[in-house]
Amino acid sequence: MSTQPAIRLTQLTKQFGSVFAVDHLDLEVAPGEFFSMLGPSGSGKTTVLRCIAGFEQPTSGTIELFGQDVTAKPAAARAVNTVFQDYALFPHMSVIDNVAYGLRVRGVGRSERRRRALEALAKVRLDGFADRRPSQLSGGQRQRVALARATVVQPKVLLLDEPLGALDLKLRQQMQVELKQIQHDLGIAFIFVTHDQEEALTLSDRIAVFNNGRIEQLGTPRELYENPQSRFVADFVGTSNLFAGDDARSILGRDGEYSIRPEKLSLSTGSPASGGPNATGTLIESVYVGSSIRRVVDLDGGPRISVLERNDSSHGADYDRGTRVHVTWDDRDLRELRASDVARTVGEEERQQS
Repeated sequence: MSTQPAIRLTQLTKQFGSVFAVDHLDLEVAPGEFFSMLGPSGSGKTTVLRCIAGFEQPTSGTIELFGQDVTAKPAAARAVNTVFQDYALFPHMSVIDNVAYGLRVRGVGRSERRRRALEALAKVRLDGFADRRPSQLSGGQRQRVALARATVVQPKVLLLDEPLGALDLKLRQQMQVELKQIQHDLGIAFIFVTHDQEEALTLSDRIAVFNNGRIEQLGTPRELYENPQSRFVADFVGTSNLFAGDDARSILGRDGEYSIRPEKLSLSTGSPASGGPNATGTLIESVYVGSSIRRVVDLDGGPRISVLERNDSSHGADYDRGTRVHVTWDDRDLRELRASDVARTVGEEERQQS
């Protein structure tokens, strides 16, 4: 495997007028890595993907593919391929002709492109579907056809622009597992754009959390979830209870800004079981979500927080609204947050693209 990064971005900048859609971005993606760019609409992630693909020309900065500068190269001259959310399959073509289309454009002979297209379909477990039309396939099958078409030309990097966004929840969860397996089998870098934090946590080796054209935090799924560095990351990646200013001083006895995950809190109606840090409050709502129960509590003289309890024999009691409760935690689960240094606002052009 190459020791060069699959993708290296150096001071990548994209401006729309005076607005920075991508703001002097430095980033490296390793060969064979499943890398996700996560963020809300307008955060810059899709513009970065389009710059890597060659669909957008950056205002400044460089894009390298395995050490080769491709910044000025057209999209067709880059060894990358893109899977879009709508799949962009040709409805009048059979599945195998859709998959072989890129080979046909490259001048590959008929027998060779059929052989390679059949191999690509086998890798995505669509043997026997070669002669069907896209309209005869399910959403998940069409997604796999799009993956086969994108990988049959043997790109060095595969770019995925929210490819699961059009699927229903159950199929999307199924395809997340399949997509990770396909990436592992192919052994190439996948760069995945999504606004769905659960999807990014499920699929990724590393995640870059985008905000206003910059990366707020970069790390593994566990690092981002367990140790968010800013309010934005704590609030966007999963759910967090946030304490700042007077709330932090009165509830936590600390200055600064802190977060703690709902599952790190415990709730009881009697006296706290331990002598550790705790606060009293009033139960506002209990939300049943199957495997867990989310309790919404107004702390006395403090913020409204969430407590997530497992739905098992030791939890799950039915508390009435208005019940007085104690909330306890371990100070080791508190995370101190820094202020975000992202200041510029992303323009309307980027919001439309992302």
